[in-house]
Amino acid sequence: MHELWRWSATDLARAIRTRRVSSREAVQACIDRTRAVNPALNAIVDLMDVEALAAADVADRAVARGEAPGPLHGVPVTVKVNVDCRGRATTNGIVALRDAIAADDSPVVSNLRRAGAVIFGRTNTPAFSYRWFTENDLHGRTLNPWSEDRTPGGSSGGASAAVAAGMGPIAHGNDLAGSVRFPAYCTGVYGLRPSFGRVPAFLPSAKEERTTGMQTMSVQGPLARTVADVRVALEAMAMRDARDPWYAAAPLRGPAPARPVRVAMTISVPGADVHPAVRRAVEQAGAWLAEAGYAVEAVDPPHLEEAPRVWAEIAETEARFGMHDAIERLGDAGIRRAAQGMRRAVRPLDLEAYVRAMARRATLVRDWFVFMETYPLVLGPVCAEPPFPWGLDTGSDADMDRVLRAQGPQFLLPVLGLPGLSAPLGAIDGVPLGVQLTGPRHREDLVLDAAEVLESRHPSPTPIDPAWSR
Repeated sequence: MHELWRWSATDLARAIRTRRVSSREAVQACIDRTRAVNPALNAIVDLMDVEALAAADVADRAVARGEAPGPLHGVPVTVKVNVDCRGRATTNGIVALRDAIAADDSPVVSNLRRAGAVIFGRTNTPAFSYRWFTENDLHGRTLNPWSEDRTPGGSSGGASAAVAAGMGPIAHGNDLAGSVRFPAYCTGVYGLRPSFGRVPAFLPSAKEERTTGMQTMSVQGPLARTVADVRVALEAMAMRDARDPWYAAAPLRGPAPARPVRVAMTISVPGADVHPAVRRAVEQAGAWLAEAGYAVEAVDPPHLEEAPRVWAEIAETEARFGMHDAIERLGDAGIRRAAQGMRRAVRPLDLEAYVRAMARRATLVRDWFVFMETYPLVLGPVCAEPPFPWGLDTGSDADMDRVLRAQGPQFLLPVLGLPGLSAPLGAIDGVPLGVQLTGPRHREDLVLDAAEVLESRHPSPTPIDPAWSR
């Protein structure tokens, strides 16, 4: 019964349903763990302890009355400060938004509550959620529990550090360019980018809609220490919300695939030198999948070079319409420097080229859909390099180019709308690594099935205490 903060969400949910433990005990354990380790990490920047304990008591009374529980009934979770959480400030890491109190929940927050989850804290993100390094002038820097010198990822760096350090079993994140997958990679946990349309998204406090590319390339997803927890978090997050016009009511498990399931294994990251440790992790994952009965072949999927470029051009072109101006007016020095580096590295498109790039997306998606008729799974790197040292995106132009090239595998999936999972595997210099598994649209189940094979051989090495306190 002690150290409930170490328990998985699925174990906690089961124990709360059967009254072996109470939600209050589980939530209090995570609050206590947060108070113990968060001062060293700064992952949770809005601890909702009073509100969370009150919600836990409500959850316990519902169990006592015999009410049917949701899949996360009474389980403590965190959400990012860039989604609306009723009564809390949606800061997005921006000083000017420190008092921007949300009047309503975003759909993913509503869905977590409907599933019974108890939101006990909100996690840090870089200003405007637009970097792979989680720091800002409002909330400060979030450290990687494995190393003070390496980023915990971004923009869901607070989420990844919180899960890795045992503050909560499940964290909400969002992913436009790897912002779930890269933080999971940096901290040794699992991070799922669901298919486009799988999890409803909307920001009620936003003054206007996001641009089309941003709407159709950004998704909400979970980070967790076990694959089972990723599954249950996806189930909770994926409930319908009428506020998202892109929501797709697809089943969470599709028909059984033909056996053996064929896996295309690629280690190619065009324009980047793949680190030997990253290469070894991908090859080891391929060997373990083959031992489990998957048919693993060394095959490069289509458009490994073009798709990341299309992502960057669309994103950078759309960022000119309001976002760059807001960054220059309201952003801190770090985000301003990183955004300037992006503008220098990526060619913005004129109207005709932008229209053609948006149309070209359909060709890229079609070619991948056809490819995945033969290879339903793709295995490859999350990043060409180990987790970056701090400040790499705010250094020289060459440093920014290096970051963008290394992150190419993460840019693929937003353009294609496909689900992808970062699974921990391997380490270098005391910092974890991982691999990326990609599946067909709305077939997160195939990705998670394969991840369970890898988990059986190499489970997440978390939760951990911060390295400098061990």
